[in-house]
Amino acid sequence: MTLESIFLPGMDEQRPLLIAGPCSAESEEQVMNTAKDLVRNDIKIFRAGIWKPRTKPGGFEGIGVPGLSWLQKVKKETGMYVATEVATRNHVIEAVEHGIDVLWIGARTSVNPFAVQEIADALAETGFSGPVLIKNPVNPDLELWIGAIERIYNAGIKKIGAIHRGFSSYDKKIYRNLPQWHIPIELKRRIPDLPIIVDPSHIGGKRELIAPLSQQAMDLNYDGLIIESHCSPDNALSDKDQQITPDVLSYIMNLLVIRDTKQTTENLTELRQQIDLLDDELLAILAKRMRVSQEIGQYKKEHNMPVLQTMRYDEILEKRIAQAKELGLGAAFMKSVLEAVHEESIRQQINVLNQ
Repeated sequence: MTLESIFLPGMDEQRPLLIAGPCSAESEEQVMNTAKDLVRNDIKIFRAGIWKPRTKPGGFEGIGVPGLSWLQKVKKETGMYVATEVATRNHVIEAVEHGIDVLWIGARTSVNPFAVQEIADALAETGFSGPVLIKNPVNPDLELWIGAIERIYNAGIKKIGAIHRGFSSYDKKIYRNLPQWHIPIELKRRIPDLPIIVDPSHIGGKRELIAPLSQQAMDLNYDGLIIESHCSPDNALSDKDQQITPDVLSYIMNLLVIRDTKQTTENLTELRQQIDLLDDELLAILAKRMRVSQEIGQYKKEHNMPVLQTMRYDEILEKRIAQAKELGLGAAFMKSVLEAVHEESIRQQINVLNQ
């Protein structure tokens, strides 16, 4: 299945397919200014959130149905296709009635089979033919993601794509949502013809991470990108830190290297990407370990215990080095790693004691 067949007539058959626009439609002026800047940079699909329920009430939760007429105006005046997120039956009906070309199902909806089925039924009821894009669920559950895709497919939608936007985590980390690239890689293995688009805005959570994540997505041979772009990002009413101007988006796209997978250097590139992914996981695990160390420090403080527990440290060294040797790692290497980790753990505990 080609990108052109899964998406829209007149789309260039090229990688990456690019969908761009603001996190939220905030005003007609903001929508039109952003769209006109994007179309000047040859973007053909405009995205904007109309309904934006937030984690906590009280923030900007989207303009609602009036914003759909702004997307209609974008379509009429720029010739761009328009896309928005739907989370309920009524969202689907309103979006279809307003001629929205592309619908996507968000991560907080795809995690709920009841909600996805409601959307699937509404799609069948309206006769919408797609494309429909399904974001991965917030939690790293491949079967749940595939289940959402199958529900939409069973509703008669044949133009389906997936959006990889990363997975939520409670721990401090580099990314807003952990990429866990192995999950969409397995999705592609299970459904080879399914186009997968990467959302570097939500994975990174910071505008400076959009460029490297976009390049990583291309190096891993994903089909496209969906990027949040706003005419005035610092004034955005939602997710301002992860939005970029249309001109910056154009600059990033012009710097992207689209590699030929037949080149002999591609395997090395993929291996280096795997190293990068593993390093990210190591950092996340170390951050989690230090959080536990802080909790241990709090316990010791409350029970008037000394920070350094020599017998415990000796036990860890002996056990972990033995495990490392069984895994083919050098004893000296493992000892140096454990010593560094222990030193940082002690520092974290001392910080807690001194608070």
